[in-house]
Amino acid sequence: MSRVLVAMSGGVDSAVAAAMLVQQGHEVTGVHCKLADVPIDDQVPGHGCCTLDDTQDARRAAQVLGIPFYVWDLSEEFRREVQDPFAAAYAAGTTPNPCVTCNEKVKYAALLERALASGFDALATGHHARLRRDGEVVTEPGPRTRLHRAADVRKDQTYVLYVATQAQLDRTLLPVGELPKAEVRQLAVDLGLRVADKPDSYDVCFVPDGDTAGYLADRLPSTPGPIVDLDGEVLGEHDGVWRFTVGQRRGLGIDAAPGVSGPGGKPERRFVVDVDAGQRTVRVGPRDALACRWAELAAPSWTTGEVPTGAVRVQIRAHGSTVPATVAVSDGRVRLELGEPVHGLAIGQAAVVYDADDALCLGGGRVAHADRPAGLPIAR
Repeated sequence: MSRVLVAMSGGVDSAVAAAMLVQQGHEVTGVHCKLADVPIDDQVPGHGCCTLDDTQDARRAAQVLGIPFYVWDLSEEFRREVQDPFAAAYAAGTTPNPCVTCNEKVKYAALLERALASGFDALATGHHARLRRDGEVVTEPGPRTRLHRAADVRKDQTYVLYVATQAQLDRTLLPVGELPKAEVRQLAVDLGLRVADKPDSYDVCFVPDGDTAGYLADRLPSTPGPIVDLDGEVLGEHDGVWRFTVGQRRGLGIDAAPGVSGPGGKPERRFVVDVDAGQRTVRVGPRDALACRWAELAAPSWTTGEVPTGAVRVQIRAHGSTVPATVAVSDGRVRLELGEPVHGLAIGQAAVVYDADDALCLGGGRVAHADRPAGLPIAR
């Protein structure tokens, strides 16, 4: 058996992951990472993953399981690698995914590096994803590990783990990915873990109240500019492009384009179709203007170490569905040709690639170029 460091967030999934590894006979140590340095007055119980309650919940779970437990302060790394780039991306008119960045830079990759440097054989987390080696369930670190969707597809988190390299997957264990979420909670009840009925957290941990615009307003300057329809007509004004993302429909400060009617003669709703930080301009248009048929990826990475070939499927949102696609490589650039239009694809979003069966996560990258309505820029 192996020496395994388990990242314990204070939630039910990571607590049960630690318990399963103890039951399998591994030498388990728990660690809780302090990531977002959220002031106590701003913490929202049940939201985020970095509150004092979360730390105590993780500590109690470790005590029940009888394993060593530590708290590591990674807040400086988190601020530098996740929070600052998050604000900078919005200021540049792009759409970041902080959870992907966190796994790439801190919560998974950096923690795994520390674990190995500290003499552990593997890192385990409570992510809902499955690991396979030669078709078998992975219970020990080893080569040729493959990343598959979770048994509970509604909870699948492979989207935020697509950045994992082959070397990292070979030193990773993801035990709860084999179980439906209901079974994970029942195991927690059977083990006497107080987090058994703790709600899942879906918020950005450093924006626990869900008010991204408010968070950015405290960190970015006001940069007024026009909200413009695709025909060039000015429909309103804004006080910062960072308040908008491609595909956004609410909070635009406009009702519809004057004189433009949709079904039944009602004013046609407008969506953000482009955010131009250089011109301080937000462009809006009908939903059809959001349709993208191809995308090019920046800094792609592949979980198997190889660029996929043939038919694949692509997912562009953490909880979105996939669409058929093919991967083409030209002059070092990776381009996804989408088999059907995708609406609302934004520069900066992660596009994650799966095999044709939509089961094996092959990797992906961040969207650097994308199809756009005629006359709009297609890159940042």
